[in-house]
Amino acid sequence: MSKDIAIGCSFLLHSVGDAPIFIADNFNEEQEMFAETAERFMEKEIQTHSAEIENKKEGLVASLIKKAGEVGLLMIDIPEAYGGLGLSKTTSMLCTEKLGTHPSFSVSLGAHVGIGSLPLVFFGTHEQKLKYLPRLASGELLAAYALTEPGSGSDALGAKTRAQYVKGADGKGYYKLNGTKAWITNAGFADLFTVFAKVDGKKFTAFLIEASSKGLSTGNEEHKMGIRGSSTRLLILEDVMVPEENVLGQVGRGHKIAFNILNVGRFKLGVAVLGTAKRTLGVASTYAQERKQFGVQIASFGAIQEKLAQMATDIYTLESMSYRVAGDMDDAIYKLDSNDPNHGQDVMKVIEAFAIEDSIMKVFGSETVSFVADEALQIHGGYGYSEEYEVERIYRDARIQRIFEGTNEVNRLLIPGTLLKRAMKGELNLFGLIGKVDKIAKADKAVCPAWNPKGLEQEMFLTEKAKQLTMFISNQAIQKHMADIKDQQEILMAMADMLIACYGMDSTVSRVLQLEKDGKVRTEQYAVAHLCVAKAYAKVVDIAYQLIPTFAQGDRLERRFKAMDKFTFHCSTDRVAQQKIVAEKVLDREKWSF
Repeated sequence: MSKDIAIGCSFLLHSVGDAPIFIADNFNEEQEMFAETAERFMEKEIQTHSAEIENKKEGLVASLIKKAGEVGLLMIDIPEAYGGLGLSKTTSMLCTEKLGTHPSFSVSLGAHVGIGSLPLVFFGTHEQKLKYLPRLASGELLAAYALTEPGSGSDALGAKTRAQYVKGADGKGYYKLNGTKAWITNAGFADLFTVFAKVDGKKFTAFLIEASSKGLSTGNEEHKMGIRGSSTRLLILEDVMVPEENVLGQVGRGHKIAFNILNVGRFKLGVAVLGTAKRTLGVASTYAQERKQFGVQIASFGAIQEKLAQMATDIYTLESMSYRVAGDMDDAIYKLDSNDPNHGQDVMKVIEAFAIEDSIMKVFGSETVSFVADEALQIHGGYGYSEEYEVERIYRDARIQRIFEGTNEVNRLLIPGTLLKRAMKGELNLFGLIGKVDKIAKADKAVCPAWNPKGLEQEMFLTEKAKQLTMFISNQAIQKHMADIKDQQEILMAMADMLIACYGMDSTVSRVLQLEKDGKVRTEQYAVAHLCVAKAYAKVVDIAYQLIPTFAQGDRLERRFKAMDKFTFHCSTDRVAQQKIVAEKVLDREKWSF
């Protein structure tokens, strides 16, 4: 990997393919070994018990998480000093993908290894880590994360749970907690909870609370539309006495833990649903070749092949994004001093630096798996609506992903909001880029070079134009609304969609260019890049044309439209031909092989 540390959202400042990125085609032998272990575990232990998991067989999911611990799958993100393996983010992401093929189980396991254990990894004291992490790494203890409340979801700081400092009968200091947490994954069997409460009603703080604590109880299992096999309950706190040494981080600084752990959850969700989407594509491909209508396999129909190709294209784009982010994080973490007592918090700062990409992955990943699940069910026709077919469960399970880890609406607002904040702080030279784009917009005429249709010259050109157009629109929004831009949610969400599309194009084209340079590129990978850019570029242009009238009217509107000519070009991709190439590859293997 490159030793030059990538800055979050720096893809906007550099031409596509300028610098190498980590790509899923370059995993090393050790990473492949861990991936194989995770994949084998899912096939042997999870898929074979799918019906029992779905029906919430008592104690099954908890026992399966402990089995995952026996083969080392719970210790990947935990430092070696505390009983873990301390592996790279790339390896962690790869295992998360392989463990993501059964959402009910992957949500449960993810709540343990991710949001359940990582607050302690990043913010715990040495004593707290020694006490809990080795047992979390082995599966002796199972973890849960309790942030959401009945009246506060995305507004985490609106929590009503209270903590009061008191002296116990033993003369020691305690915090007495009262309140209710909602939608807590693993609540039915967790041994250790990370719970957020306001000390004296003001200071938002995190606490480590053992399930055996007096006054702690749970509600009944929620009956959910999807991920039915996961345990989801209320967590009820009635005068729960928490030793003061179980404060996680600092009193009044719980928001740092909550928001940073959400970033972790977002990029882990993005790659977990990648595993689900790949399996779903395989399920759809297999069925399409088994099902016959009018005397032939439905896989031979162009309408079905188009669906399979579109599914594969979005999955490839998500995969390109995911491992690019993981590689960028690893590059930055590599530069840190692992012996520094603050190493965990320094790693957390690296993850925070990529908060925009984390939200992009969360939004694009959750919407990709929803799209893939929906198309897979459509390919199954009426049978897809039957519980006898796996795709029925996949479809239901996919819906929650757009709500988890902050709704997609909240994440869309975060993407341009965070970008603008970093620009104002001088952390990202966004205004320098906007200045260059403004000069292009004022040029006499647009420049459209000739390109070789067999290569990626067109895709590189259109990706850059999409990024320029996104900056052009952002500038219009800033000029009109200035400081009030934060309140223009419709505009911010549209800007987010443009940024998401740009990151998808840039990641996909960069990946294929890298394969091309290494002499490893295949025809179907070119085809996926062609399709990705054709679709995403058209989306960026469409959003821009919709937004321009909100910024100007009359003569000014006409000038804005004319300026758009510098960024809008016709894409010459033959989508039908490229889709057939991709669909043929999907049907040839029935399993992800791109």
